[in-house]
Amino acid sequence: MHFIVLSVNYRTAPVEIREKLAFSDENLSETMLELNQEKSILENVIVSTCNRTELYVVADQLHTGRYYVKRFLANQFSLELDYVKKYIEIKEETEAVRHLMKVTAGLDSMVLGETQILGQVRKAFQVAQEVESSGLIFNQLFKQAVTVAKRAHRETAIGENAVSISYAAVELGKQIFNDLKEQHVAILGAGKMGELAVKNLHGSGIRQITVINRTYEKAKEVADKFEGVAKSMDELDEVMQEADILITSASTDSFIITKEQLTPLVSRRNGKPLFLIDISVPRNIDPSVSDLDGVIVYDIDDLQGVINKNLEERQKAANAIERMIDQELDEFDEWIQTLGVVPVISALRNKALSIQETTMASIERKMPDMTDRERKVLNKHTKSIINQMLKEPILQAKEMAGDEEAEEMLKLFVKIFGIEEEVQEELEFQNNKHHSHKTVSQSLPIAGLIKAIQ
Repeated sequence: MHFIVLSVNYRTAPVEIREKLAFSDENLSETMLELNQEKSILENVIVSTCNRTELYVVADQLHTGRYYVKRFLANQFSLELDYVKKYIEIKEETEAVRHLMKVTAGLDSMVLGETQILGQVRKAFQVAQEVESSGLIFNQLFKQAVTVAKRAHRETAIGENAVSISYAAVELGKQIFNDLKEQHVAILGAGKMGELAVKNLHGSGIRQITVINRTYEKAKEVADKFEGVAKSMDELDEVMQEADILITSASTDSFIITKEQLTPLVSRRNGKPLFLIDISVPRNIDPSVSDLDGVIVYDIDDLQGVINKNLEERQKAANAIERMIDQELDEFDEWIQTLGVVPVISALRNKALSIQETTMASIERKMPDMTDRERKVLNKHTKSIINQMLKEPILQAKEMAGDEEAEEMLKLFVKIFGIEEEVQEELEFQNNKHHSHKTVSQSLPIAGLIKAIQ
């Protein structure tokens, strides 16, 4: 069993590449199902946001799994594999697990410590659970990653001194104008990022805020919260003719603002500059717009310089979270090591309880006049004997799971207790329970033992 994460992120690829490799929410469940059909892939979760597309997989073979995940990504977007490989970052085994935890806690984000990614990872994991592309291993790992991220934000200052993408856009506006309060700032898009931008603008004392959205009611809902004015998409040209800054964060597959659209507006602005800040992926603004006199365009990559500020305290918190993650990695590794022995322990318990039940039935036949109380007391004490007898063997079995010679030791353990059939039954039960067309059992530390009893 091997862990692999394939990542295309803001460090490895510019925005024009990332937007080509972004999965839509509507197709995410179907995509995860398709990825699970690839050779060597046992489980997967796909996380796709404006700053990253990441494919997390459990594979039965490292080299094969790595190849088929890369090929899958290229094929999904009808691109040549050699072209896509230039922008891919791959992490494996412990580093892949660490990467997931850092991403979920906001330590790998463009904006250190941002909380939005936690919700995005959790949502992707929920989709994977619904379609069952995530199984026994990732169900544990992703729950652990989400839990440590929540703890990180609760126990450290990583979320303070807000430096989100939306916040960075507002900070850029402050750099453009000495007194942003006197400027007319418009927001195109009333989703989460758009609303957060409006909130930051309002908190900075901006007096004239306009919110534009495809759905006027949504624009009005956001504008009313922060003393702004709502406009419909039909009024976009009018707003651009008057505004000083336009921040765009609309969800779209094509450019909303084009050079042809802006050309006549520029002449009517009488030399007054228009600053366009595009914080959306895919982008809302055609880059060629910057060719127009008096129009200055910034995209999400341009904000990197802004968001590098005010991060000193967050970096201190990030160091503390790294230590939390180290602890979580140790716990996950221990869980993985003991996972292979679970069927053995369950089989041992089942056989012991079966013996206890058979013994109780024999006693009841020989002592039919027992009262209900006597029967309960006897049942309780015979189970207690079983539990006390099993305590030490179970502890020993768990310790064996982490040993270099785990397979040979577990084979001997199974043989001593004569539980070959019970182990096989337990494995079949576990595989059916997790509804997987591929099983991770053969890749766990117990693999050799399974082969020995089949």
